[in-house]
Amino acid sequence: MKALPQCPVTFASRVVGGRWKAKIIWALLRHENLRYSEVRRACPPISDRILSKELNELEDWGLILRREYSTIPPKTEYSLTALGLTLRPLMAAMAEWGEKTQAAIGVISN
Repeated sequence: MKALPQCPVTFASRVVGGRWKAKIIWALLRHENLRYSEVRRACPPISDRILSKELNELEDWGLILRREYSTIPPKTEYSLTALGLTLRPLMAAMAEWGEKTQAAIGVISN
């Protein structure tokens, strides 16, 4: 059964919206591969439970790839898929808008 089409902005917001998904994607755009702990450090103060949930959802959407290495200790890396990389212009535009808007309203960036 096919899903009914929806507003493309609503769909995009559903896929990458929320508090953490955009931040995770932004971190992966800036660093090709990140281990779980590196993704967590890029998104403070995210909890392990929420990070795992968000990573699983992004993987389910086909935006990120999870690679597990059978080493001691175990190693897991995350990277963007080809579909995930198509978000680069959107994320760059959001970053540019965010910088300009923060400056315009006098928000002090960290």
